[in-house]
Amino acid sequence: MEQTTNSITLRGTLEALPVFSHENHGCRFFRFYLLVSRLSGVIDRLPVLAEESALCSFDLSGGSMLTVTGQIRSHNQRTDGVRHLLIFVFATSITCEDGPPINDVLIEGILCKDPTYRRTPLGRDICDGMLAVPRPFRRADYLPCIFWGRTAQEVSRCRTRDRVRIYGRLQSRNYTKLTPEGPETRTAYEVSALTAEIIDTDQ
Repeated sequence: MEQTTNSITLRGTLEALPVFSHENHGCRFFRFYLLVSRLSGVIDRLPVLAEESALCSFDLSGGSMLTVTGQIRSHNQRTDGVRHLLIFVFATSITCEDGPPINDVLIEGILCKDPTYRRTPLGRDICDGMLAVPRPFRRADYLPCIFWGRTAQEVSRCRTRDRVRIYGRLQSRNYTKLTPEGPETRTAYEVSALTAEIIDTDQ
């Protein structure tokens, strides 16, 4: 079985009480959004999925903020014949404790396609990639990633099937989608890399 490197730790505030999502193999799952501030003041609104047993362990005496640890997961959902890649945090532990915001991600996986490199109008280097992060039972999570500056330049030289390890954060980004009904505001989630290490190349 391939080793999995997929961990995330978040600390933020609960936007609203968890709501029931679904039941699987007798286990009930709930979803909620965690609001995590960046140093810049921007707030990332991040979706979290948790089993009922994790929610039952809440001890509100620890503070008003939640610390969530787990993994970043992806799920393909088909709506009206169109596939959507859903990104969320699968929580394995939730505690209540005050402290500074935390958004720490460590993932390692295989690039699904060649990275896309571009420069902003202000001359900043950006590179987009899609990482397949192994999960047990021969499954994988497909996670959009974005790289900046020198890291973007390095990753832009990678190719499909190269292995990359990323340390960064999970961020939310609003964008406008043109639909037959008119413009629609949607939210994308991606791992913003602070550092990236090219583990192996398929050259």
